[in-house]
Amino acid sequence: MEYRKIRGTDLTVSAVGFGVWTVGTTWWGVKERSVGIALLRRAYDLGITFFDTADTYSSGAAETILYEALGDVRDKIVIASKFGYDIYSNPERPGQQERPHDWSPAYLRKALEGSLKRLGTDHIDFYQLHNPRIDAIRKDDLWAELEKAKNEGLIGAYGTALGPAFDLREADEGVESIRLRKAPPQVIYNLFEQGIGAGIFPTAHEHGVSVLVRVPHASGLLDGTVKSDTQFEPGDHRNWRVTTNEKRKAWLEDGLVKLEQLTFLEDGRTIGQAAIQFVLHEPAVAAVLPNIYDTAGLEEFAAAMDVPRISDTDYARVQSLHARNFDLAQSAAL
Repeated sequence: MEYRKIRGTDLTVSAVGFGVWTVGTTWWGVKERSVGIALLRRAYDLGITFFDTADTYSSGAAETILYEALGDVRDKIVIASKFGYDIYSNPERPGQQERPHDWSPAYLRKALEGSLKRLGTDHIDFYQLHNPRIDAIRKDDLWAELEKAKNEGLIGAYGTALGPAFDLREADEGVESIRLRKAPPQVIYNLFEQGIGAGIFPTAHEHGVSVLVRVPHASGLLDGTVKSDTQFEPGDHRNWRVTTNEKRKAWLEDGLVKLEQLTFLEDGRTIGQAAIQFVLHEPAVAAVLPNIYDTAGLEEFAAAMDVPRISDTDYARVQSLHARNFDLAQSAAL
């Protein structure tokens, strides 16, 4: 395992982290709590020290499962959690619909107190605004309260987790997060979906602030788990990707055509490992959070930095393909 500093903070994390949403919710198919606990324990045994969760995932269940699995090694892991959605006044909505946000300093304190209790700890290492818009990033009293909580030792550092879905406008939010708050942003970025990261990385380098990345496998396209005939179970987060034929073609069918052009990356590594290496090839990225929902995937992804790395030449080849949109327009014309 490789370890990197989250620049802009004092934190050092495993380059491959664990997004607890896959085992703390039913969005990705892990339904048995005991399975999730076992995966978290195995992740720690494999050298993963960075665990990212949120209070809104199953109304706190994704925090309690982390405590249950790894509470005994709390001082050896880095816990990231998130706040902003009012989980106390607004019940969980179907289909991962967004709850209302509350960015008041008072709600921050309430959310922080609840998360600390559920996580069984006296501090959260990295506390993130959950899917904020520009107005929250510019809200001075909120950030003053975050700084106060940091000075009290309740949080180690703070940042922004941008979303919920892939939206190029999040690049502006990430730039504002870095420039105005020196706060590391977390974004969706992968070999197929590069727009947000590309818009943020130059600012991250300029200000010496890291970026965290989730969904490095494009929701399953880049780890071999999604095929042309894949049917997602009810409640699976990926159903939003294929709600219409047009969206299905743009994401699934076109994605599989792109994937066929990447076999050159499978030289001493799996395509899933190559996808992680591609993200971590960008120096601004401190850690990547792949979607983990079984032991095979966990062990494959945890070993991504222990197998031969993709070369600069292959990285440039990928970027050339991406710049041409993998020649999809030309293929359609034929």
